[in-house]
Amino acid sequence: MDIRIKEQNGVSCAVLRGDEVLMRDVQSALDLMMTVYYEAGCNRIALFQENLPGDFFVLRTGLAGEVLQKFMNYHMKLAVIGDFSAVASKPLRDFIFESNNGRDVFFAASEEEAVERLCKA
Repeated sequence: MDIRIKEQNGVSCAVLRGDEVLMRDVQSALDLMMTVYYEAGCNRIALFQENLPGDFFVLRTGLAGEVLQKFMNYHMKLAVIGDFSAVASKPLRDFIFESNNGRDVFFAASEEEAVERLCKA
């Protein structure tokens, strides 16, 4: 996993890249949050859609809800970078819409958009 620190408006966020799934379950999400916090000093994380398991985007599995609840409990912000324009699932489209209207979780089309939104939040 590669952690790059991006700064905007005096706020830092960590952009993560990896060749594998970085958050398989709630425990790996907690491990990832703590790794980023202690190694990079950031409480804002951007990662790419391909670094999440497919189950994350199937809302009935509950994985997204559990993981995002941990992010909120630990006062961490998350941006997921990917192309969500062709999402067929209405519940997932609604979830993305509601998340993007909040302050803690964002779905962004580009790394630049993710960093901008995370640094404003």
